[in-house]
Amino acid sequence: MVIKNTDIKDACIIEIDKKEDDRGFFSRAWCAKEFRAHGLNTNLVQANVSFSRKRGTLRGMHYQVAPHEEVKLVRCTQGSICDVIIDLRKESSTYEQWVAVELTADNHRMLYVPEGCAHGFQSLEDDTEVFYLVSEFYSVEAERGVRWDDPAFGVRWPIDVTNISDKDKSWPDFAA
Repeated sequence: MVIKNTDIKDACIIEIDKKEDDRGFFSRAWCAKEFRAHGLNTNLVQANVSFSRKRGTLRGMHYQVAPHEEVKLVRCTQGSICDVIIDLRKESSTYEQWVAVELTADNHRMLYVPEGCAHGFQSLEDDTEVFYLVSEFYSVEAERGVRWDDPAFGVRWPIDVTNISDKDKSWPDFAA
């Protein structure tokens, strides 16, 4: 695996190291030893799958508060997404900044989302599937979010948002 830093503190893009031959390729997608060597959380306790039927579907921007803050390791297994992280950690040098990474079934990249960051994504194709691992069990009491179009952050989504849940549309302004 090749682990590359992003512009958000502690957030990483993980690229697989393909071993290819005439059959295709083989690669590790997870290695606790390598993650630990890079200072990344290896306590992954739950796996989630998200499927979006239509291009332009937006899911986010979600996070959980302490003591249920979670790391996410996100991969697009079918189609493609624009995956976005917003740093909400007040002590962070990248507080209130955001980064977007394109994850596709073809590029096999993963995005490591650190604790304390809001996360969301937009499907760039019909029939897009996202698989992710998380470091904490989901807790409805700890669930929070910021609005996908909150002017406090100015996230620039690559295409028009055509489908979004009522809950994700109604998160309060961050400044409030």
